[in-house]
Amino acid sequence: MLDVADYRVAYGQSEVIHGLNFSLKPNEIVAILGRNGMGKTTLMKSLMGVIPSSSGSVKLDGAEVSSMKSYQRVKKGFGFVPQGRMIFSSMTVKENIETGLTTTGRRNVPRDLYDMFPVLLEMRNRRGGNLSGGQQQQLAIARALASDPKVLLLDEPTEGIQPSIIREMGRTLKQIRDQRGLSIIVSEQVLSFALDIADRILVIEKGNIVFEETRDKVDEAKVASYLSV
Repeated sequence: MLDVADYRVAYGQSEVIHGLNFSLKPNEIVAILGRNGMGKTTLMKSLMGVIPSSSGSVKLDGAEVSSMKSYQRVKKGFGFVPQGRMIFSSMTVKENIETGLTTTGRRNVPRDLYDMFPVLLEMRNRRGGNLSGGQQQQLAIARALASDPKVLLLDEPTEGIQPSIIREMGRTLKQIRDQRGLSIIVSEQVLSFALDIADRILVIEKGNIVFEETRDKVDEAKVASYLSV
């Protein structure tokens, strides 16, 4: 579903992502783990087209997208939930989700999104800024799903969210994958969350992938050692 080859991203003369190679299978959840400053957010923003890559290939369902703008990547099938959620705080919940419909030609929020996130139906006329952190994260995910993506990218979705909500989010992501047939990439620092949801674990360190293993074979202690400061 997604193939990334010899992928490099630089800020000016400073290269941050150094020739990454990885893939994402249909209906697979991959967690990319790493400490702060190791390149996770740069990678996610670059895959989404927010930050340009300097070289390499990104193929979504066989189509090269590395030269496309963000909105073109959304049309091709990328959905993005940025770090910090970045919802429109002055707009209602319903209006926030509707911003994700622009590539689909639909005018109304699909009922199955509200079925997946019942609290958003209940609060659809409330301003996004009045929601709790967990509710805003649900809103950001619903907004991304409104564009009918093939691949969903989530950048640090557990940041600033209480543990009980994190567990619920894990169940929701697996439900989304199963019901919609999506492939999902999650960048994360919380190992327990990654192990709960992911089929495969990657660890990024200083812009390189230093560890890759399927969930059933992961050495948790070894992964934890990469995440400790």
